[in-house]
Amino acid sequence: MAPTQVLAGAQVVLPTGTVTDGRVIVEGTRIAGSAPGDAATVDLSGHWLVPGFVDLHNHGGGGAAFSGGAEAALTAVATHRAHGTTTLVASTVTDDMDVLVRQAGLLSELAEQGDIAGIHFEGPFISPCRKGAHSEALLRDPDPAEVRKLVDAARGQARMVTLATELPGGVDAVRLLADQGVIAAIGHTDATYEQTVEAIDAGATVATHLFNAMPPIGHRAPGPITALLEDERITVELINDGTHLHPASLQLAFHHAGADRVAFITDAMDAAGSGDGRYQLGPLEVEVSDGVARLVDGGSIAGSTLTLDRAFKRAVTVDRLPVGDVVAALSANPARLLGLYDTVGSLEPGKYADLVLLDADFDLKGVMRRGSWVIDPGLG
Repeated sequence: MAPTQVLAGAQVVLPTGTVTDGRVIVEGTRIAGSAPGDAATVDLSGHWLVPGFVDLHNHGGGGAAFSGGAEAALTAVATHRAHGTTTLVASTVTDDMDVLVRQAGLLSELAEQGDIAGIHFEGPFISPCRKGAHSEALLRDPDPAEVRKLVDAARGQARMVTLATELPGGVDAVRLLADQGVIAAIGHTDATYEQTVEAIDAGATVATHLFNAMPPIGHRAPGPITALLEDERITVELINDGTHLHPASLQLAFHHAGADRVAFITDAMDAAGSGDGRYQLGPLEVEVSDGVARLVDGGSIAGSTLTLDRAFKRAVTVDRLPVGDVVAALSANPARLLGLYDTVGSLEPGKYADLVLLDADFDLKGVMRRGSWVIDPGLG
């Protein structure tokens, strides 16, 4: 076991608030409540120490996609870990059912090994009216038997399924997922306000990238956004990259949902951490220019190139959100949603030593996962 480390002097963000000149004690893979007198001390003065980030919705990074096989998936995981995401759910994209079943089997092995925290199926059960960067030819209605087929293929590692719940079978599929302990997420939907309320009452608990790929708010047709924002049972995903959302829309979500119901996600595709160029998103070709990913055919936004350290900095420095609220949106809220808050999501004794070190300008300087530095700040 590695020797005990005392990380001292930083502003430490805890569930109870920020502690100036705080201490986090790392013993093995966990955070400890006390340290022996001869424990090594690392001086982190002038920095922020926050919990490792938890990403609910991520398709890839580092030039690799979670649909590309085990080696590609591990490349994507490593890319996002280097940007502070110590817990990650791997997202698939619409494809043939047989292809998705194979991907589910492969990704379930990575989840069993602890490399990822489970699988999110985004498509094929989504609306052709709001398909975004999904192949319309491969979309299908959310028949509960088909949904069950994907969940079973994940061998207990399915964490979330995004559905257009207004489609035939949608509400029954939500009930099935809720019974299976899998998150039913409303997204890529053309639902009315009333249809969205029905799906929430059936057990849906997440809004997939709120505002994106759904009807806007109307004064006589309030649509899904209004229903999702007003219901305390819903956690809303937000992509805070400056492209997917106007800052005022982000503020609207925080104001109406509250900081405890927001989860920042990346919705990253394989270009995240890799640069501009041509990429594949499932069967579709994507062009990334100036960090913005769009389909070559049609120009729809195709996921993001975001990493969560950038989402953190933007939230604090551009959106002017309180640091504690940003930490909740990046760590605690998604950890609770996944049922992992007893081990990750905050800097408390007994939890894994997953943490991110940021400088005074909120730029990432270090990442620790399970007690080992992924990115060593070189301050010891």
